[in-house]
Amino acid sequence: MSDHDVVRPFWESKKLTEMSVTEWESLCDGCARCCLYKLQDEDTDEYFYTNVVCRLLNTETCRCTAYDLRTILMPTCLKLTPDLVHSLGWLPPSCAYRLLAEGRSLPDWHPLISGKSGTVHAAGISVIGKTLSEDAVDMENLEDYIISSDD
Repeated sequence: MSDHDVVRPFWESKKLTEMSVTEWESLCDGCARCCLYKLQDEDTDEYFYTNVVCRLLNTETCRCTAYDLRTILMPTCLKLTPDLVHSLGWLPPSCAYRLLAEGRSLPDWHPLISGKSGTVHAAGISVIGKTLSEDAVDMENLEDYIISSDD
């Protein structure tokens, strides 16, 4: 078999804009870092992650409890698109969408590489066990829950 006969995975052979909905959705590693509330410094534009998550996130599984309705139930929730990937400065450095948009490879712990959904949690990348629901905090003092600027 020659190198030309090797079939590359879709994330290595397609642009983000060429992916099917199923392929696009499978890029999500389930880390739920995008569900963290973030604050942006008005002067520097720097983003700061908090340990507070959207009330729709199941904090034990890192999955949205209303995924198909999330943008209706939470107007601040964005439906990620290839165009948005390039403009969202708060996407975590480990985000598959961001990595691929920047021409980089998926990490070994990504479920598409490992074949297991739990490897993102085992690698410590996800927010599982590290967050508070927005219903449990004073959202007027969100700055009290800042955990980092680029983690």
